[in-house]
Formats: sequence, C-alpha cells, structure tokens
Amino acid sequence: MATSPTLDDHPLVRALDGVAELLDGVTGLDPTFVPTRQKMRALRSVDGLIARLEGLRLDLLSVSADVADETGARSAGVWLAVESRRGAASGARDQQEADVLARRPAVLAALRDGAVNATQAGIIGRALDALPAGLDPELVAKAESQLLADAGHFAPRELRVLGRRVFEVIAPAVAEAHEGALLAAEEARARAETRVGFRPRGDGVTAIWARVPDHVAERLRAYLDSFTSPRRRHLGDGAYDEVEDLPASRRRGHAFCALLEHVPTEALPRHGGAPTSVVVTVDLQALASGQGSADLSTGGRISAAEARRLACGAGILPAVLGGPSEVLDLGRSRRLFSPAQRKALAIRDRGCRAEGCEIPAAWCEAHHAGVPWSQGGRTDVRDGLLLCSFHHHRAHDASWRADRMPDGRVRFNRRT
Repeated sequence: MATSPTLDDHPLVRALDGVAELLDGVTGLDPTFVPTRQKMRALRSVDGLIARLEGLRLDLLSVSADVADETGARSAGVWLAVESRRGAASGARDQQEADVLARRPAVLAALRDGAVNATQAGIIGRALDALPAGLDPELVAKAESQLLADAGHFAPRELRVLGRRVFEVIAPAVAEAHEGALLAAEEARARAETRVGFRPRGDGVTAIWARVPDHVAERLRAYLDSFTSPRRRHLGDGAYDEVEDLPASRRRGHAFCALLEHVPTEALPRHGGAPTSVVVTVDLQALASGQGSADLSTGGRISAAEARRLACGAGILPAVLGGPSEVLDLGRSRRLFSPAQRKALAIRDRGCRAEGCEIPAAWCEAHHAGVPWSQGGRTDVRDGLLLCSFHHHRAHDASWRADRMPDGRVRFNRRT
C-alpha cells in the first residue's frame, strides 16, 4: 500500500509515491487475457521502468552517506538491503556499483533515462575505470560516448568485449600494449583466485566447486561437450551414455565422470615411484556376481557392480582377491618398492599404519618396516609398510621409537 504524498514531501518522494499508488490500482488485474500486442508493449514498459528505477536507486545510494551515518550502517546500500531483507552482502555490492557509476554522470543519466539497463551501465563504468590513468579527458569522454552508443545494439556479453577493446577505438596507436597489460593483469588475478574444493555431503555425493581462469573453464567445457555431443551416442561410452532429455548440467556432470575415467595415468605425476592410479580391491566371487562391495585405495567404498564396470577403466586398477596376481617379492634386487609392490601394500594396509592416522594409501609412502635396506633388509611386501609422509619422517627420526602392535599398526613414542 503506497503512502499518500503530501505537499511537504520532496518532489522525488511524491513522484515515487504516485507511481506506487498507480500500481496499487492495478494490483488485482489478471494479465492473462491482455491482447498479445499489448502484452509486448507492457513487457517493454516494465523492463524500461525497472531500468530507470534502478538508475534512480543507484543515484540515491551514491549520495546517501548521510543515511549510513544516521543508522550506523556500513553504507546506505547495506542499510537498504537489510531493510528489504536481501542480505548485507547484496547491499555491499549495490553500494560498490553505485560508487562506480557516481564517477560517470553520463552513464548514470543514461540509466535513469532508460537508454541502458543496469547490467550494461555497470559494464561501461568498469570499462572506463580500466582505462589508463592520466588519459586525456577528451579520450575518456569519447570512449564513454562510444560505449553508450554500443549499448543500444549489444547485450552485456558483447558489450563487455567492446568495453575491453574501446581503447583500440579511441587510441589505436597504443592500444596493443595496453590490452596486453590488461590481459597479463587479468591472468595473474585469475591464477591468484584459482580454487578447487570438495564438500562431502555424507550421502554418497560430494559437491565439487572450482574457480579457474576463463581459458581453463572454456577448455573444460569443450572437453565435456565432446562427451555430450549427440554424434557420440553410437560410440557407446558405457554407463555415461546420455539421454537426450537430461538437463545440460546433468549431461555435463556425467561427462565429467567419464572424462576422469578416460584420463591416461601415464600423463599424471607419480606417487611413491608408482603411476597415479586408484586400486579397486574386490573379492573374486563378488566381482563375478556383481553383489557386495569393493574397497578403493583412496579410502572409499563402491558396490561390486560398479567395480565390474570400472575394472577396465584407465587409472582404475582391479585387484581381485582370490584371482591371479603379479609376482610381488623382488627381494634385494631393488632398493625402491616396485609399482606392483606398492599396489599390494595399498591393498593390505589400506592407508597409513601409524596408530590413529587415517591418511589413505594413495597419499602414503612405502617404508622398510624391518631391517633397513641399507643394512641388508629386503624390499618385499612382507617387510614393507605404508606410512604417510609425516609418520615416515618420524620412523627415520632417531628421537622416536616405533613399536609394532599386534594388529600390525605402529605406535610411536618419543625416546627418553
């Protein structure tokens, strides 16, 4: 319900109250049966009004430091966001956008007139801020006019590209070096912000989030699209054959799983002298029947049916208990444990054997648990033991004593 305007109110407040009052008059009208042409007109009008009102809001935020002082808020944007229950973080972003546009009166005026929308205005403001410091004001004004004209023809994505290249239009002689510097700074920032995180949900699903440089994301998208292309359906990629009516995000999710299964392990770094791989340990009977479970060298578990599917996958090595196995005992012919021995240790130990340690086998190192190799010890599975790097260093530290427990684990005690 709009507040009734009074003559004492500021003209701006009276105008906004008048708009609200007009909208109150049509609140109950059902737009379903509005004629198509008038719906189109109404939609364009609503869109234009939203842009103009957003321009007014940002203009107000840019000059409302007194509101923050009055209320004790960090900024007027934060105060407004809290008042409207949008969250302080949203208000901080709004205030930042308002401060950018406050330095560009012509862009803000275009937004308030409805000539550009809020997204376009923000792009133009940031593009102008990215121009070299100390640039001739006439060139800045020329760039501003060019981008405002471009906004009448291009959506935000294209306008962002034009904004990055506007310097080439206004000063072509030095544009190449400037763009190179911008790209170098952008790449450095992208490297600094690159992140990958894993958040297990506890229900068999892990959420993976990543922040990577644009060119990396584009390369990943190209790889995933190669798996999701309808032209690949006849190739039969197994469990990740796609169904056409699946959402694109799900198709890419399945493609990501397939991509990891097709990564050649020879191209990956080596762990403890062995190629990076995941060992799936499964009982022969369970493998044959598809019933039961299997253990992963990373510490996880999967169904026997899934193990059957993975048995031939690149980087997924089946270790079938009760079936044929490799020759593992190489005695003193080698100082370092062989890849085959590493796999056997991972199957037997499952992880670091230090008491209370839960580091998975894939992160561990093979340790001569009996007599050191340099003193005549044997490099075989019977005398080998998996320890994480921390406990492996401790095992070779003379100030610590390593005692084998009945269950095969190692208890470390500091020597007195």
